[in-house]
Amino acid sequence: MTCKNTAVALFAASFLAFLPGCASLPAPGAMQKEVENYQLPKLPEEGKAVVYIVRPDFAGKLVRFNVFVDDQGEASEMGYTKGKQYIYFNLEPGTHKIFSKAENWAEAEVTANAGEIIFIRQEPTFGVVMSRNKLQRIEEEYQGKYHVKTLGLGTIIKMDK
Repeated sequence: MTCKNTAVALFAASFLAFLPGCASLPAPGAMQKEVENYQLPKLPEEGKAVVYIVRPDFAGKLVRFNVFVDDQGEASEMGYTKGKQYIYFNLEPGTHKIFSKAENWAEAEVTANAGEIIFIRQEPTFGVVMSRNKLQRIEEEYQGKYHVKTLGLGTIIKMDK
């Protein structure tokens, strides 16, 4: 193998490591059974909601996806995930914007009610320099719990917003 072929092969391998992966999930019934008696690590505090940001994909594992609430300023950063991780934080009732920073800024608007548990999925996508991301709310509680149960804890910077 020539130096040029070796360089091309190394580039291709590096490129593939950052491509989004398709995380296959068990059937809904299997997920429901898996989390039947599972207790989330953090439940809503009195008068607040709790938000779980889950990143179940392995793609772009080393790229941090920083999470912010209401604006993109440093003081609003709640924490970050890498591949196969989740974070959580408390949220005051009301309408909020959740931001996720990778190569791009993704955002999702949520209306939080006291006592509510909100699950949001970070989805990596292909980027130019590193992974991009998008946010999507998970509507089924059992699916959100399944992700939390099967992922590792990311880095939580602060708990309240």
